[in-house]
Amino acid sequence: MLYFKIEELLKRKNKSKYWLCQKMNITSHNLNRVIRGETNSISFKYLEELCKYLDCTLDELIQIDKEA
Repeated sequence: MLYFKIEELLKRKNKSKYWLCQKMNITSHNLNRVIRGETNSISFKYLEELCKYLDCTLDELIQIDKEA
């Protein structure tokens, strides 16, 4: 299972989920679904924007949970 470290990266930047939603033009509901792992797919566009606004690489953004 993939785990997105969005909340940790936001905390590191002192930014809120609301801020990220505004920048990416997505709803908080959809962002929370990604954070909780309740989505089956994510577009390359969103991955690119997450990395851009969180100032990170894909490697820093996504973690694989091998035990899940």
